[in-house]
Amino acid sequence: MDKEQTETLQEMSNRFHKERETAFNKAKENITFQLRGDNKYYYAFQCAKFEHNIIKYGYDTYANKSSVRKEGLLFNEYSITLGHYYGHDLKRFNDRKEMLGFVIGYNECIATLEYNTQLKKVA
Repeated sequence: MDKEQTETLQEMSNRFHKERETAFNKAKENITFQLRGDNKYYYAFQCAKFEHNIIKYGYDTYANKSSVRKEGLLFNEYSITLGHYYGHDLKRFNDRKEMLGFVIGYNECIATLEYNTQLKKVA
């Protein structure tokens, strides 16, 4: 590779890194505890995906599609709440690992549900 191509690849890398950081900062806006380490991007995007899934499918009679769309979710260290820190608890946890495990598991269940629904439409 010559110098111009190398600089172009470096510029692309910088642009992708900047876009990823912007998406990460948007995803972690509703997370009240600090995310660290290699998995911080994964956890932030899982929380954003969880909120999207709750808006799409609802959660319970109080945290339904419209209320979550209007108020949003807040991911605290020991709970997921509707709207603000002291809002309606969707669920409480012993620690953040348990909360993140629940979020990831919920997202996986929704992904499997959507996949199976697509298979039934094709068959």
